[in-house]
Amino acid sequence: MSSDSVSLRDRWRHIIFGTDTPAGQYFDQLLIVAILASVAAVMLDSVQSIHQQYGTWLYGAEWFFTLLFTFEYMIRLWVSDRPLRYARSFFGVVDLLSIIPTYLSLFLPGANYLLTIRALRVLRVFRVLKLAHLMTEANELGATLVRTRRKIGIFMFSVVIVIIIFGSLMYLVEGPANGFTSIPRSIYWAIVTITTVGYGDISPQTSLGQAVASMAMITGYAIIAVPTGIVTAEMSKASMARRYERECPNCHRHDHDPDARFCKQCGTGLPKPGQEDAG
Repeated sequence: MSSDSVSLRDRWRHIIFGTDTPAGQYFDQLLIVAILASVAAVMLDSVQSIHQQYGTWLYGAEWFFTLLFTFEYMIRLWVSDRPLRYARSFFGVVDLLSIIPTYLSLFLPGANYLLTIRALRVLRVFRVLKLAHLMTEANELGATLVRTRRKIGIFMFSVVIVIIIFGSLMYLVEGPANGFTSIPRSIYWAIVTITTVGYGDISPQTSLGQAVASMAMITGYAIIAVPTGIVTAEMSKASMARRYERECPNCHRHDHDPDARFCKQCGTGLPKPGQEDAG
């Protein structure tokens, strides 16, 4: 490969994946404008009156943006040091999914409306505006959800059992005469009631059925608070751990007890909680 082609590839890599140059910032800003315009075109095309009058123009705009983003995706693969790693990354997957629906619509009419997934690409605004450090909070929330997945999983399994019991009980009390034609349909009612959605398409007619519904509603309010408490407690625990986490100045070990005065590995004196941050 010639030095000219290498330098061209390096320049494009710096523009597309970097924001420390005016060209890189300008590229990302134009990209975000194009993303928003393409999503707006798809949304407007779903309005029947607008589709009848401007459908041809919006269809052309859809293909224009799709070809533009396809070319951009290929360029990103070309300039990446590790193309497979980029393709498997979050933004790489989103970039690919944002262009597939238009091609898919050639075989499945209506699939092009899935192009609204392009809105996820606007998350690059954090990088463009130098707000990437704000993603730390999102990462901490994600890590908290991962740590509490077992507790939440057990809780959700318990909720499913409660919903099945309420649905079966309501089917027994109300029966087909009052709209509860089967246990699955009664379970649907239980889900709608316990989640406090309350569509009202099915409702109990007997006094006993209304009493069961009242218990389901109260249970629903209690259920909503549980996962919030689990996640909040875990986030509080993680916050306290970060507050008291101290690094040994000698061996750089972190996992010390909150009241520890010396490193458990090498015996070196530890800084007081908060002393490292103050320094």
